[in-house]
Amino acid sequence: MENKTFMKGFQLSAFSNTAERRPLLFLVFFLIYMIGVLGNIAMIIITFVDDHLHTPMYYFLCNLSAVDIMFNTATLSKLMDILISGNKSMSIKQCLSQLYFFVFAASTEDTLLPTMAYDRYVAISNPLHYHFIMNTKSCLMLLIGNWISGCFNSLILTLAASRLTLCSSNNIKHFFCDIKALQKISCPNITFLSIIYIEAIVLGLCPFLLSLTSYIKIIKIVMRIKSKIGRRKAFSTCSSHFTVLLIFYGAAMCMYMRPPSQHSEEFDQVFSVLFVAVTPVLNPLIYSLRNKEVKEALARFVGFKKKNR
Repeated sequence: MENKTFMKGFQLSAFSNTAERRPLLFLVFFLIYMIGVLGNIAMIIITFVDDHLHTPMYYFLCNLSAVDIMFNTATLSKLMDILISGNKSMSIKQCLSQLYFFVFAASTEDTLLPTMAYDRYVAISNPLHYHFIMNTKSCLMLLIGNWISGCFNSLILTLAASRLTLCSSNNIKHFFCDIKALQKISCPNITFLSIIYIEAIVLGLCPFLLSLTSYIKIIKIVMRIKSKIGRRKAFSTCSSHFTVLLIFYGAAMCMYMRPPSQHSEEFDQVFSVLFVAVTPVLNPLIYSLRNKEVKEALARFVGFKKKNR
């Protein structure tokens, strides 16, 4: 088809074919969205107002919360609109805007998670020199690098997607405007397909391996702890963090590195829900709200509010 067909816009078909299920699905995704957004906003507020959390680890967690809010809002807001209104149409500008912010959030989180894993490794392996290695300048440079790389990568992919030409229908079998879903309904484009696989390796597999390396080294250090209670507590924390990494990177790599199959659209939707909806909810729970320091900061914040009444 000509590029003019591409400019007419799209129809999103995922989760919207059965009218009687739409209210229930809307409620499910609305709850997921609100839990994720409110949990991450709470983490950001607590980090800013409590001086005890003004440390590198919580600066990284605060940025992770901001990324997760962008992640949820970029994808689930349009899905909820489709489920409540039944309007499945999406203009080319809406599609490319959603694609940009989705890739921006995904790319930033891809590089932020191994940065956080390295921060924990330095804190455990070299506690006496931790504040010298992870000083304010180092943290700021790492965070700026995370956000700039995410922004730059998103810009490249969005510009590449804007040059695609449709060869089939304009029906996207997904619940948001995803690069792989766009590629499936476009004319064969080896360059764009190559970009997708390269992105999956560079910003999926490589960051996961870096995070895995840090946690393996952390586990080796934890094994030397003589106290059983200390070991159990450290393993509990590491296992929960590692579970989030597996869900996030595993779902992302299954989406973008898995070879095509007969039911690939259905699998992509399942992995996408884990990728864009579940992990932003789990992150504040596992990384933050289960943390003793965060609980104490939350108690101080609530107590402060009560005193002011």
